[in-house]
Amino acid sequence: MHDPNEPFENLRPLDVLAIAAHPDDVEQTCGGTLIHMAETGYRVGVLDLTAGDMGSRGTPDLRIEESQKAAKHLLLNWRQNLRWPDARLENTITARMTLAGVIRRIRPRTVILPYWTGRHPDHYKAAEIGYESCFLAGLKRLEEDVPPHRPFKILYAAQYANVTPSFVVDISRQFDRRMASLFSYESQYGDAEAASDLFPSQKEVEERLAAVARFYGNLIGVKYGEAFVVKECQQVDDIVTMPVKSI
Repeated sequence: MHDPNEPFENLRPLDVLAIAAHPDDVEQTCGGTLIHMAETGYRVGVLDLTAGDMGSRGTPDLRIEESQKAAKHLLLNWRQNLRWPDARLENTITARMTLAGVIRRIRPRTVILPYWTGRHPDHYKAAEIGYESCFLAGLKRLEEDVPPHRPFKILYAAQYANVTPSFVVDISRQFDRRMASLFSYESQYGDAEAASDLFPSQKEVEERLAAVARFYGNLIGVKYGEAFVVKECQQVDDIVTMPVKSI
């Protein structure tokens, strides 16, 4: 794990950066993929935009502390929280410039964003801010003392979107570790009286997430999967070795 107080300038570039609205978002939507990438040898990081301060359980400081525990399960090289206002994310020039500055400094090749529509406004706002910030980060004159950098690939985590995924990642071996990362948020998923009418039990959460992961895994013939969408067409160079059987 990276020291969260270390200046961005001292970081080696990340291969994968997941940007999320709240702590525990990536653990639900792309945590298995992050683990898989880290196990493959890539440098992986997460940037949470808010600390979930409007949530019914826990406190911002506690949720950030829990996110650092989750980061160990996710095998992250880096994780930070911008502590922007929860439930009040806005796509402002200040937000875009701030996030673009982070992207220029940690220089990720691939960025994972939330899917661009959804129930919680923060999620689709994070997708919007994230995409526009990735574009701005590549402008040479945006910040002349830091070299420009534009990520090569932007993926959208579509685990909860009612859409056909562009592709699915096999997370069968990573699923248990992904669930351990999620349950690091004891304030959110532990047994508690606060908002007990709004929060399902830990067992119910695990069953629901397993069912979703089984559905996407079934699409590619594996036990568990995580779904992603891209907006551009994908190139295939070898049609003989393409994965997933057609019949």
